[in-house]
Amino acid sequence: MDKIIKIAMGLFIVVVLVCAVFFVITRQAADTPAPGRVTVYFFYGEECQYCHNVMPVVESLRQKYPDVDFQIRETYHNQTNQALSVSLNQKLGIPNPGVPEVIVGKLVLVGDRDIPAKLESVILAELTKSGN
Repeated sequence: MDKIIKIAMGLFIVVVLVCAVFFVITRQAADTPAPGRVTVYFFYGEECQYCHNVMPVVESLRQKYPDVDFQIRETYHNQTNQALSVSLNQKLGIPNPGVPEVIVGKLVLVGDRDIPAKLESVILAELTKSGN
């Protein structure tokens, strides 16, 4: 009986490790845009009223452009999303990112005026560049 329990525990540990590795790989793939695909990162804060003003615009464009990869990421309460925001902004030379913020390619839009006014044209320009 002891031998069966040891084998079962060993198998359980192997399954847990495989699941953990799969989870890490899947998360990394989700944070890396596919080549040739347009990715729109929308960073927002749950308590940010300006973010909530922009959210319907982003959701509308998400429905209008199903081939665009919309990454909608809450940054106030999610350290992984906050780290992604900081990393992308550092790569683009943006020292103090705020929310609401949209990053498409190398272009950054911030605020509840610029995002609704410019996001669709930015998406169209990126789609034209990528040939989609």
